[in-house]
Amino acid sequence: MKKQCSIWHFLLAAILFISASQISFAEVKLPNLLTDGAVLQRDKPMVIWGWANSNEKIEVNFEGVTKVTHAKPNGDWVVTFSSMKAGGPYVLEVEGEKESLTVNNLWIGDVWICSGQSNMELTMERVAPMFPDEFERSPNPQIRYFDVPDHYDFQKEAKDTKGGNWIEAGPEHLKEFSAVAYFFAKHLHEKYKIPIGLVNSSVGGSPIQSWIRKQELKSFPEDYQEAEKFSDPNVIEEIQENDRAKRDAWQRELLEKDRGLTNSNKPYFDPSISTEGWEKMNKVDLLPRSQDKLPNGVYWLRKEIDISSVKSEDSSKLLLGRLIDSDRVYFNGELVGSTSYQYPPRRYEVPKELIKEGKNTLVIRLVSERGRPGFVTDKPYQIKVGDKTYNLSTDWKYIQTAEMSSMPGQTFIRWKPLGLYQGMIAPLQRIPAKGIIWYQGESNAGNPGIYCDQMKALIEGWRSAWEQPDMPFIFAQLPNFMQPVDQPVQEGWAGLREAQRQALEVPNTGMAVTIDAGEANDIHPLDKETVGIRLAMEAMKVAYGEKGDLSSPMIKKAVTHKSKIKLAFEQVGKGLKAEDGEELGGFAVADKEGDFHRAKAKIKGNKVILESPVTSPTTVRYAWANNPVWANLYGKNGLPASPFEIKVSQ
Repeated sequence: MKKQCSIWHFLLAAILFISASQISFAEVKLPNLLTDGAVLQRDKPMVIWGWANSNEKIEVNFEGVTKVTHAKPNGDWVVTFSSMKAGGPYVLEVEGEKESLTVNNLWIGDVWICSGQSNMELTMERVAPMFPDEFERSPNPQIRYFDVPDHYDFQKEAKDTKGGNWIEAGPEHLKEFSAVAYFFAKHLHEKYKIPIGLVNSSVGGSPIQSWIRKQELKSFPEDYQEAEKFSDPNVIEEIQENDRAKRDAWQRELLEKDRGLTNSNKPYFDPSISTEGWEKMNKVDLLPRSQDKLPNGVYWLRKEIDISSVKSEDSSKLLLGRLIDSDRVYFNGELVGSTSYQYPPRRYEVPKELIKEGKNTLVIRLVSERGRPGFVTDKPYQIKVGDKTYNLSTDWKYIQTAEMSSMPGQTFIRWKPLGLYQGMIAPLQRIPAKGIIWYQGESNAGNPGIYCDQMKALIEGWRSAWEQPDMPFIFAQLPNFMQPVDQPVQEGWAGLREAQRQALEVPNTGMAVTIDAGEANDIHPLDKETVGIRLAMEAMKVAYGEKGDLSSPMIKKAVTHKSKIKLAFEQVGKGLKAEDGEELGGFAVADKEGDFHRAKAKIKGNKVILESPVTSPTTVRYAWANNPVWANLYGKNGLPASPFEIKVSQ
């Protein structure tokens, strides 16, 4: 009996310990969003929340007003202050029964949530060569930035971010800002002179379903089932272990095979290695395919550079455009830089002690994981020594030293449905916001048919979670990308842009058209200023109530008249124009069989008149291609018309 009682006492103590651990906090805590330098939303009740011990008394002092509350049994506490006008900096004080916290440099202004995939994530550091003047500006404490650390959660909605802190725009921190978000905030701040807080919650490569709330995700059964599958941590662990084992085995085999490192007296980055038998490349490009070799593996590329003169103080900037896939770069036998995947621009510094007058040797060890390796054309390939620049785009030699099949694929668990919403958006939703800016879609271009519904579900869910049913939602339409084609064809990015345009049916939304702001050979175009400014112009209209000519022309209807088709547009402002005064291009008309044919077009007033190339037109498309270089319809405000597809009314 005594033994049985002791067991029960043990179990009771364990239960009490576990329960206490679930509701006990070692100290009063604020969320990472409410730390030094934070921006809170003006003209809305100011919500302050955090955690403490169960039932602990909490006092919050702000601008002479004190709010008192007690933590709930689970440790949560929240107080709300009356709304305030823009201003700052202020001090916020939080006192518990044993600890106190002070938040300094707090501002009241407009908070914008910035989300999407890599083009929202892309930093000012990446675009610095295009915008050097931005890094010379004096610090602006009224443009502030919080980068939400990457985190996914399939089991529950996270209560706090996994870290993060607020920084201000200026030379010290500007390189860390999302480039799109920075130019967006800069434009708004110049217009309204109020603090702008940017909360960037974006993840490269992420599809839209990873950001949709659970309630709305149920409308997409396949995605919902996948989210349920990944709610089991054992599933995640097993997949990660399998992926890691396969990729590690591939890397080991690669190293064992690479005779550039293992089967010679000297490694191939040694300048004294002979290049006899190496292939020649007259101009940088993708490497040619070989019929008798596996396409992937290791390639060594080498170029001799004749540097005419070197001063002791000379430093060197080495630009190697973009390389597919990963690289290690050696200058005169010494490693000067490396990049682990294909997308970042290669910008390396060469220490001045490595540079010499006369012959210098540049060597690249290029690892190709899948697809066709080599140089991405139309990028900068040069080295600058002192005030002289040397061209590196010609006269290379190369050799393949390890043949491999494609690297095994990787399961990107963080991209699975629901995970990023619960890990990176849910923790933000207690803080009122002015609105959302969204730059995403590249990862859904393979299935554009449901994207409009997904966008609508995402907007509805986020607005509901924020309890702001009319929260402005501003998004960037996909830019031009990939090689142009001559004939009208069905292409994924065109379909995705149309789905984005249709999402404008949701009230209080705006779309920045960026069909002229992309790059054919880069999914991460550098001109983020154009995108940021156009998002800001849409925000000025949707969120700030401006009435000016701020938007791109949008198709309204298409009507046949004899052998012609009249296209009417909305948001034409002062009228339409053909960019650079050229003839209009980019229009195509479908016949009854659904085949599209190019159509001649001209502007008449605020309409576009097409000469129908078919007798019974059914559909009109404009700028319908991944990269529609021939599309040149603009508003007289300088903004490009949105690509579209529309049925023709008889």
